[in-house]
Amino acid sequence: MRFGVLEMDPAHNPAVLDTATWDPAGAAQRVIRSDAAYWERVRDAAANDLPLPSGAGLVPHTASCSRLCGRLLFLVSLDDGQQVFVELGSDEPLLGQPLISRPLAPGVYLAAHAADAPTVHRFVTASGRSPRPLGPIPRLGVGTRMTTAVWPAIYNAMADGGFAANAIQNSVREVNLLADLLAGAAPESNYAFSFGSIESGYTGSSFEGLWVAGTLEGLKHPAALRFGADADHIQVKRGPGGLARAKQVIEAARHYTFFTLDISDILDYGALSADDGQARAYLEAHLSDAAQRAEVLAYHASSPGAGATDMELDAAAVGRLVGKYWLALDAVEELAETVQKVREGGAFDLELSMDEHPPEISTSECLTSALELRFVLAEAARRGVALTHVAPNFGVEKGTDYRLPDGLVGLERRMRALQVVADAWGVLLDVHSGDDLSAATRGAIRRATDGRLHFKVSPMLQLLFGQVLEEHHPALFRRWWDDALAYARCEAEGGSPLASACLREAEARGWTPSAHDSVFHHYGFRYVGRRDAHGQFPQREEFYSLSEGFYRAYQERVERYLGTLAAELF
Repeated sequence: MRFGVLEMDPAHNPAVLDTATWDPAGAAQRVIRSDAAYWERVRDAAANDLPLPSGAGLVPHTASCSRLCGRLLFLVSLDDGQQVFVELGSDEPLLGQPLISRPLAPGVYLAAHAADAPTVHRFVTASGRSPRPLGPIPRLGVGTRMTTAVWPAIYNAMADGGFAANAIQNSVREVNLLADLLAGAAPESNYAFSFGSIESGYTGSSFEGLWVAGTLEGLKHPAALRFGADADHIQVKRGPGGLARAKQVIEAARHYTFFTLDISDILDYGALSADDGQARAYLEAHLSDAAQRAEVLAYHASSPGAGATDMELDAAAVGRLVGKYWLALDAVEELAETVQKVREGGAFDLELSMDEHPPEISTSECLTSALELRFVLAEAARRGVALTHVAPNFGVEKGTDYRLPDGLVGLERRMRALQVVADAWGVLLDVHSGDDLSAATRGAIRRATDGRLHFKVSPMLQLLFGQVLEEHHPALFRRWWDDALAYARCEAEGGSPLASACLREAEARGWTPSAHDSVFHHYGFRYVGRRDAHGQFPQREEFYSLSEGFYRAYQERVERYLGTLAAELF
């Protein structure tokens, strides 16, 4: 089928469209052809809390069943891969204008609705079975690069382990805006912390499609889960258009419940080394009104969290912090208002991320101090920005275990000081890029935070996919690894030390493909959702058309991994 410029089968190319009903007329016909007797059996089963029976080409999901305002509502999968909501009850459907409607018995009507984003939102809001803001409670953030292949395992692990998670999560680097995909717009160039330049949107998903697909998968799970949806790393890039693009992403992610605002690119990293004279100049440049300056200085002199810092926030210290953070906090304030607007008064979690940094700054040069965190949280509160989470720069880097010279003792000490400040403001610390951190490092993090943290992973679930794929479908894995190798060679030619090191390792291993080698680990991410020159997905559908044995093995692997993380961290 064709959607804008895209030619694809949405049943095998999930989380792209903002609907699971891409052929409404066909869906309506599949529902309407079932007779009244079948729907009566469905009603009887629901009335007796029994599993809903399947019909000809229809699989109703018992776990989604809700009784609202005298109506029975539930999600149904169709034999062509589509999904619809069915409503049995009044002749005035609760979910709005249906695809089809017909009487079944006196006073009982059948209505079928498209499972598109607005209808999904109406259903889950009314039923309470939705992603929701969880506030500052400990949880995992689980990247969902492989979408429908990974959600059953995520939800099973949450139910078995009893932990909360943002079970729908990808960053602005990983997913697209749906409008860009439909128009065939070229991927945006971006910078990946600790890696280099990349093309964004490499999973193939869209923000809109990811939320729809993940929410529908959550409806199918029988357990009552505590989960949110994180529009991760909404970057405010330096230069013209940076703030406007962030607002576009927020608009696309309007139904998400967690928004991570990444200000790393627009901080003035040199301001903290300014002398007293320059610090005063920062104050006067950003706060030209003397009365406002006095108000800000007085506020920060007595703000909560002072006991965790090594120095008082005097005028010079505030001036340096104003120099580094003021313009970024202006952007945060404006974006928080944008989130409030698109959420239409609905609650949401809001994270401020400053854990990354631009390429000209090293990780060790911009570690977040307790003094900085105290200022940032206090200033956000002074402006009325209600943060629930914050991601300081702890010294964690993508693609590697903790490796700064101070070791795990230093990491634990730093995180403990930051935890005191976060506790004073009632926010939760967030550790990003936790995929490659060892059990020892995770232990230090747990001790420092006493398990009061949010811990995000993303690449690891895709790497596990590759490992299981190598075992079950080696030919497809070989094509994936070949692409990673070609990518690494291209980057090495451009001067990347990381790519060169990966190639040396591959050569030493005789160029034998492996899901465990560094070439695949660092350069395998782009293949699944990569688009061609015409905006099409050449290979994405293959990854959602694999054997049942593969998906079972993969889900078992993911469940073990997430269960282990939760047990170690919380």
